[in-house]
Amino acid sequence: MGDNIDRVYVVSELVGTSTVSWEDAARKAVETASKTVKDLRIGEVVKQDVTVEDGKVANYRVRLKVSFKFHREIAWYEEIRGGC
Repeated sequence: MGDNIDRVYVVSELVGTSTVSWEDAARKAVETASKTVKDLRIGEVVKQDVTVEDGKVANYRVRLKVSFKFHREIAWYEEIRGGC
């Protein structure tokens, strides 16, 4: 059968923005988060909107829920340090 390893994931929300497209906004959010978060797994777009200036789309915005693997050793280290 499959492995019996228990896994825990953290789900967090991000907002990405772009002057180009919703896809670009989502890509930027994931790429930026991946610089500081280990083991990103899933990104789910939960909302899309735009900001409007002078009757034209100024920015595309995407709200994403992203999940990443919970690392017990990192959580323990943060706890003894007193948080982030």
